[in-house]
Amino acid sequence: MREVGPAARRRSLAAVSSGVFCVQLDAFALNPALPGIGRELHATGAGLSWVVSGYLLVAGALMPGAGRLGDLLGRRMVLTVGLMVFGVASLVCALAPSLPVLVAARVAQGAGGALTMPVGLALLTNAYPPGARGRALGWALGAGGMATACGPFVGGVLTGALSWRAVFWVNVPVALMAAVWAARAADSRDTTAPRSVDGKGLVTLTAAVAGLAVLLDRGPVWGWCSGRAVLTLALVTVALLVFVRCERAAAHPLVGPGLFRNRPFVVLTAAGAVANAATVVFLFVVPLALQGPWGLSAAVAGAVFLAPATAMALAGPVAGRIPGAGAVRAMAWCLGLGAAGLCAVPVAPALPGRIAAATLCGAALGVANALTLIATQAAVAPERAGEASGVTKTVITVAAGLGVSLCGPLSGPHGGPVSASALGGALTGAGLCCLTGALLLGLRPRGW
Repeated sequence: MREVGPAARRRSLAAVSSGVFCVQLDAFALNPALPGIGRELHATGAGLSWVVSGYLLVAGALMPGAGRLGDLLGRRMVLTVGLMVFGVASLVCALAPSLPVLVAARVAQGAGGALTMPVGLALLTNAYPPGARGRALGWALGAGGMATACGPFVGGVLTGALSWRAVFWVNVPVALMAAVWAARAADSRDTTAPRSVDGKGLVTLTAAVAGLAVLLDRGPVWGWCSGRAVLTLALVTVALLVFVRCERAAAHPLVGPGLFRNRPFVVLTAAGAVANAATVVFLFVVPLALQGPWGLSAAVAGAVFLAPATAMALAGPVAGRIPGAGAVRAMAWCLGLGAAGLCAVPVAPALPGRIAAATLCGAALGVANALTLIATQAAVAPERAGEASGVTKTVITVAAGLGVSLCGPLSGPHGGPVSASALGGALTGAGLCCLTGALLLGLRPRGW
């Protein structure tokens, strides 16, 4: 691999960190702004929900192919294009005069985000030597963790103080500056494969993931046993079968079958999916549980939640400093601590106890999520880093969608308060999932 100079590495890290921050902020900061969007653009119900769903569906569907495209066509070019698309789409969102324009721009944002996330991680993997790679990925993921944890609070503050449009205006200069840095970053690509794309694999895999994302998003609305849900599941299954057949016949497949025979990669990705689903439940439920019997307002509970959010944001750099040989064990311990924290939050007898349990949980889940992406990158050859990060990001994004679906019934009847038993049950269920992930990693074969 060609030696990369310090200046090019710094530009690579700045571009990826800024891009990851924008993408994660946009995914989590918009929910508090939805009522304001509905009032100004005269939108309600299903139409308004597509402001969030359109972004998430497109981002999830395009990530697997985007990672491999970066490997084949050059990671610097694909990352730059993704950041420019994201920045321009953010500008259109901020100026959107109607709901259809806003939804279309959100779809474009999702496409830009899909190009940014897996390709950016692969670019850093190839720009830094093995000894410094984990720390670089940790800093980039720390920026994303900060946006994830603080996104709802930031979105609420910007919407209340200025306008929902301010949520998008924040992204415009950051994304475009990141694109400038990306254009001057260290370039890399997979030189073992021709610069051609497995079109059949790309189409069938994108269709399968898109169908699965639609099912997770619309399933609670349709009913999981409804005809539309069953038909969507059948189409997803057919698309996956066709994809597998295409990949077996392709000389240079989009996703090599060998990736799924890589046991460390598969187990780490599965454990990371569990951690990400639990994190979504944590971010959704804990602010509600902190209100509890103390009668805190939503604003005060959000301010109190800044302590767990900060712990989660600091987790990325911490995870990046964990030696590669100890990453799997550290991830197992973090999932175990996360399980303990999730189960302790609803039963803590006093508010300080709940805050302490939530802070422990935020730190543990933050490290576990960051280690998922760092350790899976270490488990594959650098030339196929984009392929691996695309698959991992897709799996954990689908898991996040499942977490969102599970949290849907907790919105309370007609927006009313949620019972303490329902909140406790959700957190305990997420804790048991984390414990399962910890046991999965603990049972790993020797020699990893």
